[in-house]
Amino acid sequence: MNLPSTGLSRGEISSVLRDEATKDVDWKGGKLWTLVYYAGDDVADLLGETFKEYLYTNGLGPTAFKSLKRFESEVIAMTASLLSEPSAIGNMTTGGTESILMAMKSARDWSRDSSQTSRRAAEGRPEVVAPETAHPAFDKAAHYLDVKLVRAPIGPHLRADVDAMRELITPNTMMLVGSAPNYPYGTVDDIPAIASLAQERGLLCHVDACLGGFFLPFMRMLGEPVPEFDFAVPGVTTISADLHKYGYSVRGTSTVMYRDGDLRRHQFFSRADWAGGLYGSPTMTGSRPGAAIAESWALMQYLGEDGYKERVRSTLDSTRAIIDGINAIDGMTVRGEPAMGVLAFGSDAFDCYALSSAMRKRGWDIERLQRPKNLHLVVTPNHAKVVDQFLADLRACADEVRDRPATESGEPALYGAIDSVDDDQPVNELILGFIDSLTRVEEGV
Repeated sequence: MNLPSTGLSRGEISSVLRDEATKDVDWKGGKLWTLVYYAGDDVADLLGETFKEYLYTNGLGPTAFKSLKRFESEVIAMTASLLSEPSAIGNMTTGGTESILMAMKSARDWSRDSSQTSRRAAEGRPEVVAPETAHPAFDKAAHYLDVKLVRAPIGPHLRADVDAMRELITPNTMMLVGSAPNYPYGTVDDIPAIASLAQERGLLCHVDACLGGFFLPFMRMLGEPVPEFDFAVPGVTTISADLHKYGYSVRGTSTVMYRDGDLRRHQFFSRADWAGGLYGSPTMTGSRPGAAIAESWALMQYLGEDGYKERVRSTLDSTRAIIDGINAIDGMTVRGEPAMGVLAFGSDAFDCYALSSAMRKRGWDIERLQRPKNLHLVVTPNHAKVVDQFLADLRACADEVRDRPATESGEPALYGAIDSVDDDQPVNELILGFIDSLTRVEEGV
């Protein structure tokens, strides 16, 4: 495709956009159970209006855009209060992956600079111990930062095995990780035990609350049982919490939070002798979309505690109805004890991948898990209207596939990717080929 010599009219462009959007999953209708956290048309309208107002602003220049400095500072302050430590500080990032990467970078540089740990880092690559259910963003950060990530098994309750984590600590370990909750099963690791172990060994402790950071605090306000997970737990040093998940903001917004300001200083990058002037950046990105900062502030101000609690209550009601409905289907069960609106379910009696294929024919897109095979749901306020129909279709599809033999062939479990791929390729080649295909323009894609 070449750049058109004469630009299209706005009407022509709008027509193409509308037509292409019809090919997407009906996420607004509640048919998609991942990727989108939709909180209502009123929220969408507010985000759109704010985006238009702050379209060209740049968070790289807080002296030029004083409004963004205020908005980010207040978003961080509100997040700190939700995470039980009003004095905590941090920054907004482009997503959970960047938040985790920044926490890992701070830990790595802390391990190099701290008098207590410099000898450990000098003996080999700094190490992080995380449960096998922790997000692949930790692997990605370790790859970028030349850090060794050590994976610990999970226990029978689908939470981190803290005793196993203890055995994996070496003189080079700098940080332990827990999830609140983990993405595959929606279970919250024993954060007090992990943080206590970190304190005992003089290590940092990161809590990945990308999913739960803007959900669990409001559950607590509603009087629901919530596992301890945030800065109220002694020994927790950093937390990642995504605004673009259950914070309901636009894609590309997260927070990385620090109990200690001295630790956060290891996050920054600066250069004083560049010809272009003094350069400093708190996060990975240079230019930062100001609209995302302003939208998150506007949304948090708009919803307030009551708006968030209303949406959390709706999501919990839907989740519990779905859990009860799944467990009532012969041969199916929800795995573990999900803490909030994220859950896994499967069957030991029939192939759950065949079940997801049957559900897709009815318009439902359900994410697949692997090792072992399970299916995955992320429940949002947008799903309240479809719970009954979803369960009815799930029962019908379970009856449809119940007697089919299990098979190892078919579509694999692709995190965040629903489309079909060729399962005959080696796994790494398959993944890299899929990523490469995203950059190619092909007929019919």
